[in-house]
Parts: sequence; C-alpha cells; structure tokens
Amino acid sequence: MKKIAFLFAILLTFNSFAQEDLPSAAVQTIEGSDITITKATDKDNVVIVSLWATWCVPCIKELDAISEMYDEWQEDTDVELIAVSVDDSRTVKRVKSLVNGKGWEYEILLDTNNNLKRALGAATVPLTILVKDNKIVYRHSGYSPGAEMELYEKVKEYSSK
Repeated sequence: MKKIAFLFAILLTFNSFAQEDLPSAAVQTIEGSDITITKATDKDNVVIVSLWATWCVPCIKELDAISEMYDEWQEDTDVELIAVSVDDSRTVKRVKSLVNGKGWEYEILLDTNNNLKRALGAATVPLTILVKDNKIVYRHSGYSPGAEMELYEKVKEYSSK
C-alpha cells in the first residue's frame, strides 16, 4: 500500500510541473469583437490571465492588489494581464463601469458563455493562470492577501526580460 501511495505522489508531482496548452476558447473584447484566448495571449512575453466576475469579492480584491503594482511589474518583466470576466448575460452590463471605476489598466475580455471557464476546468473564480508561448505554466485558484507576490515570483521566473 505504501508503494502505491508513493507512486501516486510521484505521478502527481510530475503532473503538476507539466505544461498544458492553453485552450483556444472563444471570448469577446469589451467592445463586442470576437477573439480567441490563444490569439489574445499570443505574445512574446508572459501573460497573466485572470478569470473573475463582478459579483466575486476575492476576484476584485486580487485585481485591485495587482493593480497597485502592475506598472512596476510591467517595467520589470513586460508582463501583461488579461482579465476575463465570466459574468453572464444578466451581470455583464456591470463590467465596463466596474473596470472604469477601479481604473484597471488591464485588457478586459468577456466569457459570458463560460467557454474559457469550462475549457480550463475552472470550478470557481478567481482562477489565475500564467501563460508563456500559449502554454499554461502556472495555475492558482482562489485569492488570499499576499498571493499576488507568489504570482509575481512566477512571472519573474518565466519572464525573458
């Protein structure tokens, strides 16, 4: 039994370091244009993709915390953040005014049909992933104060700047 548990633990460890392709799910820009998430993240730098919603307090706290340091992060690493709202058709109307009120300078995309959320297997938000060359290199669910610093350490690790 111990051998089985040991093998399972090793398998889990290798799986957690495996890079997975970012799914090519359809989303929309805040202006209403269709785009795939792979097209939006197809950049030479590291991209943070944060799934969030207007009704999700931890999501807003995370995006606020990152916003306070975002300019410095960009200067140091060229990282970009794409905040993908998973608000449905009833609550998506709140996205633009919330973003404007918060002064977030992120690219905002909409996943009103939850195509990306489903493709990523996200049970809840916030879900934050780090993308390099359209591969998911880091994934974190939930938010607690200070988690943004762990994210930044991962950004620096994968940044080429």
